[in-house]
Amino acid sequence: MFTKAERLISLRNLRPKKKESFLKIISVFSFLGIALGVSILIIVMSVMNGFKTDLTEKILGLNPHVIVEPNSFEINDKFISKLKKNYKEIDISKSYSGEGIIFGIDNAKGVILKGVDTKEKNIENFFKKFISKGELSNFGTNSVFIGSELAFNLNLKEGDTLNLMSSSFISTPLGSVPLQESFKIAGVFSTGFLEFDQNIVYLNIEDALSIFDKEHKDLNIEIYLDNPLEANSYKKEIQKINPNYFIYTWSDLNKSLFSALKLERNVMFIILTLIVVVAAFNIISGLTILIKNKTKEIAILKTLGLSNNSIKKIFFLTGLTIGFFATITGIILGIIFSLNIEKLRILISNIFDLEIFPSDIYFLDKLPTEINVSYIFLVFFISIIISAIASYLPAKKISKMNTFRALRYE
Repeated sequence: MFTKAERLISLRNLRPKKKESFLKIISVFSFLGIALGVSILIIVMSVMNGFKTDLTEKILGLNPHVIVEPNSFEINDKFISKLKKNYKEIDISKSYSGEGIIFGIDNAKGVILKGVDTKEKNIENFFKKFISKGELSNFGTNSVFIGSELAFNLNLKEGDTLNLMSSSFISTPLGSVPLQESFKIAGVFSTGFLEFDQNIVYLNIEDALSIFDKEHKDLNIEIYLDNPLEANSYKKEIQKINPNYFIYTWSDLNKSLFSALKLERNVMFIILTLIVVVAAFNIISGLTILIKNKTKEIAILKTLGLSNNSIKKIFFLTGLTIGFFATITGIILGIIFSLNIEKLRILISNIFDLEIFPSDIYFLDKLPTEINVSYIFLVFFISIIISAIASYLPAKKISKMNTFRALRYE
């Protein structure tokens, strides 16, 4: 594609003479601009991919993948047996959830009260994994497990007694009043997912039915899959078994959240790509000035028989080389920073006493990152294309140069 002479002359253009120091400065800024643009693009995309992946894993690890609600129709044993027969790979649990209020020592907070059966495999695994204080064996009748953040906010600890009020009402001589019962804290769990740890209270399934004044026919079915990403296809198939039930998946519950994350990631990608575009303008200006200063040399090369096409290729290669090595440098810097982003966050937070990644806003307790190879190739491809376009535009003008005029006063 490029001859040896073209490569040699292009290389000489990358090392301007002392009197052409201004060109050297432009080349350095072009290089730094593209390298920084690419590295920032990779860092931001890695953090956003990591945030989405970590958030997805938290949601999938803490919530059922498919939920079946009675919807005024009892979920009978026949339906459950058919599910187990048709889908042997799934795990099924029974539960009941509802809104309520927890009363601490000095204050109260609205929470989700969830009744579970600790004998079921998924529930038992959850508690074994996330219990930070207390024992699962203590989780019996009239006892609860609360999240670490909720315990901290309400100043509660293992062994304390608290009151729970549900959203269900009972009739009394004085009128309708909400159901309220006392429970002992059997333990505290900590998942690292702030939104979960401060809003969920686990009860024994019988206690949950009691405080909401419900019966066993009102229980929900929670389904756990080997591959949670197939939840929507399972939902459609299960709906065919009995269309009377209300069925939804983990993605239905979090659709707006993941849509917002996807939109934000795409917008950030477009905005940060503009940094590379702006940096590429330095290549255009640098090559334009270089071509202007090399008018005599270009004319001599054309006189010696070098074609316009070869000269265009020389200056095109000069700009493309800057863009190529700047892109490679940016990718390396981006990967290094992405791998150490959490350490850098902690270091900057300690030095400047700043909370860079507040967990109460972003739901997670650390800055996640995930290096996606396909995104790196996409960034590399886009950066090279931009550099190629920026190099071609000034090189194209060489064909319009008049050799006679260029040598007239030499």
